[in-house]
Amino acid sequence: MKPNIVFFFVDDMGYGDASCLNPEGKIKTPNIDRLAGEGMTFTDAHSSSAVCSPSRYSVLTGRYNWRSTLQKGIVGVYGDSLIAADRMTVPGFLKQHGYHSGCIGKWHLGQSWDFEATDDVFRAATGFGKHDGRLASDREATLGEREQWQQAFAKPTLGGPTSRGFDTYFGVDVPNWPPYCFIENDCTVGVPSEWLPQRLCGDNLASHLGPAMPYWHFEQLLPTWAKKADGYIKARAEADEPFFLYLPMTSPHTPLSVNKRFIGSSGLNNLYADLVIETDDVFGRVLDSLEEHGVADNTLVIFASDNGCAHYVGVGDVSHGHCEAAMEPQGHFPSGLYRGYKSDAWDGGHRIPCIARWPGVIEPGSESDELVCLSDLMATCAEIVGDKLPETAGEDSVSLLPLFKEPGTEIREHVVHHSITGKFAIRDKQWKLVLCPGSGGWSAPIDREAAKEGLPLVQLYDMQKDPGETTNLREQEPERVKAMLALLKQLVADGRSTPGAPQQNDVPVDIWKLETMPSVDPRALDDY
Repeated sequence: MKPNIVFFFVDDMGYGDASCLNPEGKIKTPNIDRLAGEGMTFTDAHSSSAVCSPSRYSVLTGRYNWRSTLQKGIVGVYGDSLIAADRMTVPGFLKQHGYHSGCIGKWHLGQSWDFEATDDVFRAATGFGKHDGRLASDREATLGEREQWQQAFAKPTLGGPTSRGFDTYFGVDVPNWPPYCFIENDCTVGVPSEWLPQRLCGDNLASHLGPAMPYWHFEQLLPTWAKKADGYIKARAEADEPFFLYLPMTSPHTPLSVNKRFIGSSGLNNLYADLVIETDDVFGRVLDSLEEHGVADNTLVIFASDNGCAHYVGVGDVSHGHCEAAMEPQGHFPSGLYRGYKSDAWDGGHRIPCIARWPGVIEPGSESDELVCLSDLMATCAEIVGDKLPETAGEDSVSLLPLFKEPGTEIREHVVHHSITGKFAIRDKQWKLVLCPGSGGWSAPIDREAAKEGLPLVQLYDMQKDPGETTNLREQEPERVKAMLALLKQLVADGRSTPGAPQQNDVPVDIWKLETMPSVDPRALDDY
């Protein structure tokens, strides 16, 4: 019997935010810990990117995000679909094998809205509280604005989840961006008719003013995902077919809107920490739903995060938002013993909590320190259903099934990492090569400043002896640097990192991104 598959995907949760991975941490996550006790914990698991959209791309396609058209950053407000219409996705593949698939929660891979968005009618950047002058105070939407919204949002989207393999979808595009409404399948649930109130903007809430449904509030999101997940599981349990449920949560990413009973629950003066607790509670409700509807014993459950925790939550840097009390000074380290945060090429940006449970296949309470990547979902599904992927699908995906059955099985030697600014890093067994002088992201030193300070263009770390990436060994290991750089170049050129016919990347791929470091002389690359 084919197993059901539930992929519970949290947003911006650090490796050290799960108490089963960080016993010294201040946040307790009993439901995540429960899954660890009943399944396998991966201690060397990575997202393919240190930020949201590209990481989600890799999960659903089995392909490194930097092979797509998005070479840095994320999909923007009202963005087009990042996943090409003809690319095979996990739900599309599973549909060929009799699976029903549902997506509930945050998409952020582009909806391809069927309208032209203009700043003055559809959105206005707030600068985290510093609003556009024309919208500096709360006001009613004009008749003309409402008419334009009616015309725009009455049209179905062209590139959302149901156009990329899913049978059903209920969620939001990006919770802190417009439109502020639910989306069901390819249509908004109602038509937004008001400007989002300014009290919901800035301070780690919404980051853009924009059209919203009346009485919209962010506290409703997590309870809604839990209720919808329960309804989906109940319906599919009554049907005679396996299901794939993709649950991309909107939390603990901003907006940091915590329901009343969870405020203060973490014991830290930090809403992010409280939102981790509430997210863990939702996860527990999903596990309970599987039990209640009689499908838990035949369901593979995977818990993972799309990237690391945001640095301004952990260390208190307010350049990207306000944080009332950072967690590190309170003794909680969201990245655990790893360096960096969300956005970075360092491990804190992409080493993630990842746990899997599959009764009868995965030994309860087991642990694996083998290297794995979230792009591996595609190949795992293929082996589960006993099929081979086409040459043009899952180019960077390796099946986890051998690892499920034997935690010490080595399934991959290398993983390629990618930061928010498009900086590359590559792991080859215990060695890690970083192709930038700084973090590659928002953590200090950022690359521009690191280059000005004359820091070397590459960093080499022995992750077995130095998991905190403190000692750059590039001078001691020049041949290793060259070999790893050659490996990365080959993986880029081949269009794949798994055996098979070479494929084409969607656009040319620049592994150095020197334009972000104007002080660097391009001739410096001659050494590499």
